[in-house]
Amino acid sequence: MSKKSLTKKMRLAKMRKRNRRMPVLATVRTHRKLGYNKLQRDWRRRKLRIKE
Repeated sequence: MSKKSLTKKMRLAKMRKRNRRMPVLATVRTHRKLGYNKLQRDWRRRKLRIKE
């Protein structure tokens, strides 16, 4: 396993946070205007593009 730099680690953590699913309460409160997290990705198909 290769060692990651601190900046790359921070960026990975940020992308992981962005990838979280939409809270149910947010969907209910906005009357389903916010249906899903647009930043979510299918990790099997789409690559996570992270600039070095």
